[in-house]
Amino acid sequence: MWWPSNLVQVSLFGALHDKARRPKGGTTRTQFFLIVFLCSFGYYVLPGYLFAMLSSISWVCWLAPKSVLVQQLGSGLNGLGIGSFGLDWSTIASYLGSPLASPCFATANVAVGFVLFMYLMAPMAYWYDLFKAKNFPIYSSHLFVRNGSRYHISEIVNDHFELDKVVYGNYGQVYLSTLFAMSYGFGFATLSATVVHVLLFHGSDIWSQSKSAFGGKRVDVHTRLMQRYKQVPMWWFLIILCLSLAAVLFGCQYYIETLQLPWWGVLLACAIAIFFTLPIGIIAATANQAPGLNIITEYIIGYMYPGRPVANMCFKVYGYISMAQALTFVSDLKLGHYMKIPPRSMFMAQVVGTIVSVMVYLGTAWWLMEAIPNLCDTSLLPSNSPWTCPMDRVFFDASVIWGLVGPQRIFGNLGVYPRINYFFVVGAVAPVVVWLASKIFKTQKWIRLIHMPVLFGATSMLPPASAVNFTSWIILGFSSGYLLLKYRQKWWQRYNYILSGGLDAGTAFMTILIFMTLGSHGIGLDWWGNNPEGCPLATCPTARGVKVEGCPNF
Repeated sequence: MWWPSNLVQVSLFGALHDKARRPKGGTTRTQFFLIVFLCSFGYYVLPGYLFAMLSSISWVCWLAPKSVLVQQLGSGLNGLGIGSFGLDWSTIASYLGSPLASPCFATANVAVGFVLFMYLMAPMAYWYDLFKAKNFPIYSSHLFVRNGSRYHISEIVNDHFELDKVVYGNYGQVYLSTLFAMSYGFGFATLSATVVHVLLFHGSDIWSQSKSAFGGKRVDVHTRLMQRYKQVPMWWFLIILCLSLAAVLFGCQYYIETLQLPWWGVLLACAIAIFFTLPIGIIAATANQAPGLNIITEYIIGYMYPGRPVANMCFKVYGYISMAQALTFVSDLKLGHYMKIPPRSMFMAQVVGTIVSVMVYLGTAWWLMEAIPNLCDTSLLPSNSPWTCPMDRVFFDASVIWGLVGPQRIFGNLGVYPRINYFFVVGAVAPVVVWLASKIFKTQKWIRLIHMPVLFGATSMLPPASAVNFTSWIILGFSSGYLLLKYRQKWWQRYNYILSGGLDAGTAFMTILIFMTLGSHGIGLDWWGNNPEGCPLATCPTARGVKVEGCPNF
């Protein structure tokens, strides 16, 4: 388990401490990092402030400015993204991580999964009008009524933040856009594929590694070197676990009317997190892509405790976010392994960092809610506003889908999308087919590189991610992981991860500078280059009789 994302940091730390002399006609790795950093820092003022359209260049839309179909096909933000691309590193690396750190086989699986989802499954579902798809935009994270209008959540919530079943029955069922609904289907397939894939392809390794761990045998060179340091006692971790669990149980019980989650929900969420940490960790450590656990946590508590959106969100946080954070800490420990950092120093850095980050995040959140007018309200914010909160919007809609309304009324026998559940079966069967093929055709080594959890999970961030986030990522990932590695291997080995680190650092520092000097004071530029990509009709429905302001009637 090598955690590809750590190689960027390892290379960067190595470059910053590199004592090598500059080769004739070339640059040291430190010099290369500084050059990339400065270029990235200076360039990001264009997509980040002066020319936001560089984040999504959807030139196909410009060919037919009055055609809904063409704009649905060409829009990189609200459509299928055919021909769209982005010249903004934050757009490219924001959801899938750095494409320069992705192994080539993982990039290929992401590409196949994206094409299968975006250019086969979703268009077929939409143009065959599956689930009344044409009544709504082809891509949107919003919720809708059958007639195509937005679903007003406040209408079906009572004073206790629970579902008013009578009002819901009168108001109507919840409908999703095609891409939103299909993304849940692929999410179901990802979960079952993850468990089956790990059992088939890594089961024997898990068993042998477990025996060697308890037997104290077969340690690698990194482990032998790290054994010179004092190890972190297990009881340190257990104390933090017990204190954290006690605090969560107390909070949920003391504020039960607000948080809605009973004590057994907390314990169940922790059990789910523990169960899935190993299989998802194996995939993240080898493919640099971590399948999301959010759907299964929402699904379980949605059936067991329906009609309570806050309870659903809390359960997801304790079941999914805790697992994601655990894998982040494991990745950090692997980084310490690579860099030979004493385990106790890493442990203290993680504890202190967690405490500081919690206070900073909480303070920042309160400050933003007080300082930014109409925060996250897309109906009142300008189109180029950086405060639209796409991930938070999806989080909110998910709480409505799984918590307030409940999976039975959407994906169950009372809902519109029960057939989406068949994706669980597809996800479970697909790794078995690949495994059998690898056993039958043993000489074809490429078959084992077909990674169904990554293939199905490639689009797990759709929404809030959009097509342009994937097209540019795939192009760069292929260029780095295949073309450069094959034809410029020495350059790739020396500079590839440094390039990724420099792009990350330069973009991050310019983002902070723009916000502190301009964004926080409401200073912006209003011109066509800062408007969205130029595909306004991509969000229009195409069903006959459905009327939406600004859209043509069919």
